[in-house]
Amino acid sequence: MSWHIWLAFFGASWVISLSPGAGAIASMSSGLANGLKRGYWNIVGLQLGLLLQVGIVAAGVGAILASSTVAFSVIKWFGVAYLVYLGVRQWRSAPSEVDSESADSGSSGPRMMLRGFLVNASNPKAVVFMLAVLPQFLDPTAPLLPQYLIIAATMCAVDMVVMTGYTGLAARVLRLMRSPKQQRVTNRVFAGLFFGAAGFLSSVGRAAA
Repeated sequence: MSWHIWLAFFGASWVISLSPGAGAIASMSSGLANGLKRGYWNIVGLQLGLLLQVGIVAAGVGAILASSTVAFSVIKWFGVAYLVYLGVRQWRSAPSEVDSESADSGSSGPRMMLRGFLVNASNPKAVVFMLAVLPQFLDPTAPLLPQYLIIAATMCAVDMVVMTGYTGLAARVLRLMRSPKQQRVTNRVFAGLFFGAAGFLSSVGRAAA
């Protein structure tokens, strides 16, 4: 992969990562609930899900997903159900005393990482989107594996920076959430965002993706 192609993909990666989506919502929710330090578990999980998506495209499975209505629908509706589950959980989350210690408590690290992984892994739209976009940055005359490794490393590095920003921004807001009423309103706002993401994903068809 030449430098000018990589720079073009580097810029595209920022646009893709900065675009609001389920990953950004999950990062902000994690930052509010757990703070920035523990929020990295969620960020790592998101990157593992992103690596899986790139791997699916690189292995050619993405083409099957793009052409199979059944496969696309199964993964899509699993993703919708999981986002709804996260929304219900956020809505029902009870207000708690907010301080430096409580910000570092909550779900276990591996559980948060699994949550982040499932948010990205259960989004077939992202796989089909990558299937349409990534080949534009590949040189078919050169070995593909090194190029996919560069693409995966670039996307994960950029996405980690962006999701750290979302998580850190929410963690700062966390310090202002002192009253139970404020926390309840915030939880329900993020629950609504999860429900909105689920509704958007449910409306996406294979051709539209």
